Order: sequence, then structure tokens, then C-alpha cells
Amino acid sequence: METTTTPLLPDRCGWLRRRLRLKNPLSSELSGAVGDLGTFIPIVLTLTLVSNLDLSATLIFTGFYNIATGLLFDIPMPVQPMKSIAAVAVSETPHLTPSQIAAAGASTAATPLLLGATGAMSFLYNLIPLPVVRGVQLSQGLQFAFTAIKYVRYDYDTATLKPSSSPRSWLGLDGLILALAALLFIILSTGSGTDRDCAGDGDFAESSPSNETQSRRRRLRLLSSIPSALIVFFVGLVLCFIRDPSIFKDLKFGPSKFKILKITWEDWKIGFVRAAIPQIPLSVLNSVIAVCKLSNDLFDKELSATTVSVSVGVMNLIGCWFGAMPVCHGAGGLAGQYRFGARSGLSVVFLGVGKLIVGLVFGNSFVRILSQFPIGILGVLLLFAGIELAMASKDMNTKEDSFIMLVCAAVSMTGSSAALGFGCGVVLYLLLKLRTLDSSETASHVA
Repeated sequence: METTTTPLLPDRCGWLRRRLRLKNPLSSELSGAVGDLGTFIPIVLTLTLVSNLDLSATLIFTGFYNIATGLLFDIPMPVQPMKSIAAVAVSETPHLTPSQIAAAGASTAATPLLLGATGAMSFLYNLIPLPVVRGVQLSQGLQFAFTAIKYVRYDYDTATLKPSSSPRSWLGLDGLILALAALLFIILSTGSGTDRDCAGDGDFAESSPSNETQSRRRRLRLLSSIPSALIVFFVGLVLCFIRDPSIFKDLKFGPSKFKILKITWEDWKIGFVRAAIPQIPLSVLNSVIAVCKLSNDLFDKELSATTVSVSVGVMNLIGCWFGAMPVCHGAGGLAGQYRFGARSGLSVVFLGVGKLIVGLVFGNSFVRILSQFPIGILGVLLLFAGIELAMASKDMNTKEDSFIMLVCAAVSMTGSSAALGFGCGVVLYLLLKLRTLDSSETASHVA
């Protein structure tokens, strides 16, 4: 296993050259780059329409974040919206203002920044039991998958960030048939997501492969080389203009004007109490600890919890002041980008460049395009991201570990709170260890 401390200011010779090296074919890296957009686009779109989020600032700053973290960590490190803050901002009345959203993001960011700067995050990372982390990952992955299926099955209500109760029609440019076609295309091209890694030698490697085996290998290599997520995403972009041709007239070129938000004491109080408090546990668990564990699983590369934690803090303490959406890293985004072929930090560097171009060229008018993007297609992308994250739990091989993981996941999903599930998981882990310890001591006394 490779271990890296991911220094904030690396000075090793050739560092940049190594970071700019592709670890998968270019088509796969580009396909993986859009693997997290099933989460990113619906939340950004809703915050823009409901809470007057500055889309231009969000695209530009998250573009810079993608480039910086891709080079820093050398894996497809995701930059995702802070989901609890987004949910509070648009679902509770009154809706949070941009200044209150910024205050919530900055308040949340202060916690991982403090934990990272003091070294406490690394202590927590090494202390928290793996089955508890797996329970959080399993619950997050399944919740993503459940949401994705709702996106596919039902019409999407932008005003509430949730699917409506109206079933999606079969026909149309955002119909059920379109979503199912995208789903089948991705399954046929990527399979279970392992073909890219084993088509060359894994499951089909033999000392003297038969003609049938060689043909199967060639077919899998060909299918796995298709940038399925990228193709599906671009089909969705084309459909935006077909669904509403008036988009062409509404687009305005050039970035929107940057402005520093005025955040009052009342904004800080409302943002912290209503949005930051439920977001902080999720940011610590899913944005730092779960990401570091998943990086070890997927890339055999153990990231520094301190550096990931500081990264979350720095991003928001800069961008939120300019009205950019509060963001974090996320295990779901990392799993989704990996699932569609991203293996290097260069993948998210490409994504960051794309966001910068869109933000600088179209500014806030780009929301007209996003508002017409087929939600069923986004649901398909989100489904694969969620399943890939949930699959991280497959290494729980003992009944005790599986028991802890499943209880943690069940509580997290029932209460819609990763923090509650995490707490229950830790308590259960300690009780089981105490039970074993007591049994051992009793046995020694009897002997």
C-alpha cells in the first residue's frame, strides 16, 4: 500500500510532471470527470433558482478547487456541494439568503480546518473503527441510489430539491425511455465497473488463452474504452437546446461581476444554527474520514486526513465570501468518478478547466441550460455513483464487523443523520469489545 502525506506545498523534483501523467486512457479520464455531476448539477441548479446562488462564482471557484485538489492529491478528488446546507437553504421557510448560505459554509469549514491544523483529524481518523466508517459509506451510497431512482421514476421539483409525486412519462426528451436507454448503455459499456482493471489480465487471464477467451478480452477492452458517462452527459447537453431553443437567445457572454458578500451578525447566527450544525458532522465523516478510507480502497493510497481536512476549510473560507456555493470533498463523488474511469488527479483537472471556461464565457446565464438538462440522465449517473460507494462495504468479512456496519447504516438512513448512525456505531463497537474483554478476563480467572 502506498502511503502519502500529501504535503500542502510539495517541493519534490518532478512533482508536477507526475501529477500531469494519465493513469488511464484519456477517454476514460474524461468520462470519469463527469461521474459526479449527477449530484452537482441538481443542487447547484436548485440553489441558483431558489436562493439566488451566484452560479458564475460557483463555477469559477469550484473549477479552481478541482484543479488545485487534483494536482495536490493525485486522485480524482471530488468537489461537491455541502448537501445539508443546500437542503436547509431551499426546503425550510424562510429560505436562506446567499449571505446566510455563505456564513453556514464558512462556519462549517472552520471545524475541519481547526481539526486539521491541530492534528486532531488524523487522531480521529486512526481512532474511528473501520466498520463504523463502512456503515456511513453504505448509508450514503444507498441514499444516493434511492434518490437517483426517484429522479428516474418521477418528475423533478426544482423548488424543493426533491422529486415530485408525478410519475415521469415514458416518452419525451426527459422521459423514462431516455433514462433507461442511458442506463442500459452504461451497463453494457462498463459492466460492473471492473472491466477497466481486469480486462487485460484479471478474471480472464490464462496461461494459454483460447480463441474464445481472447475474443472476450478484446470485446471487454473495446467496451470499457467507451467514455459512457461523457457520452451520456453530452447527449443531455444537446437535449437542453432541443427542449428549449430559446436558450440561444438568453445566453450572455462574459463572466458575471464578482462581489464580496456583506455578512451581518444575524446572517452568521442564522447560518450557523440552521445549516452549519447539521452539516459539520457530515463534513467531518464523509468529506474527510470516509474519503481517506475510500482512497485507500480504490487507489491503494492513504491520504493524509490532516491535508484533506485543511483543504475543505481553505476552499470555503475563500470562495464563500464571493458568493460561491459551500463545498466539500465527498466519498460519493470519489466513487462515482472512479466508477466511470477516473484514476488520476488529471481527470478532475479537466473538469475544473471545463467549469472555468463555462463560468467565464457564460456566467450566470448558464443556468438556462442547466434548467433544461434531463433529470432522468442525472439520476442514472447518480445511481452508479451511489452503488460504487456502497460497494466499499464489501470488505466486512466477519459477522461482528458486518453487524456494526449494518446497524450504523440503518440508523443513519432511518434518521437521515450520518452523525446519529456514527454515534450508534461507535457505541455498539465499544460494547462488543467490552463483551469480548469481559469474557476473556472471566475465562482467565476460572482457569
